[in-house]
Amino acid sequence: MPAQRRVRPRRPAEQDAEPGEPVEDQRPEDEETPRSRASGLSAGSAGATGQRHIVELTGRQSEGITLVKPEGDGWVVNVEVVEDRRIPSSGDVLALYQVELDGEGELRSYRRLRRYRRGSGDQGEGG
Repeated sequence: MPAQRRVRPRRPAEQDAEPGEPVEDQRPEDEETPRSRASGLSAGSAGATGQRHIVELTGRQSEGITLVKPEGDGWVVNVEVVEDRRIPSSGDVLALYQVELDGEGELRSYRRLRRYRRGSGDQGEGG
């Protein structure tokens, strides 16, 4: 199935066409990635950047990224880390951190949302 193409009006800087003549946008819609409104930072880059900030700030090993969400002109990223290793690993203490990034990936703020034992069941990210 061929990709759908969108048509947008020409910008004033596009001087090779008559005013009002449409220009085809060659990017298929399914190739776009979410980006914050003010920058070209993609969701994947925002997640990796947030994870890197938490690892650097806490000195702890990351278990993974649990949320990447555009917010305002930046991003909110939630990262799960191992706070205390235990034997067996089902006794590990994990923590969920939230990172706020600006549109360029710079750290605005971070905070620990909660701590919990691995395998204790998902009680929601805020609770």
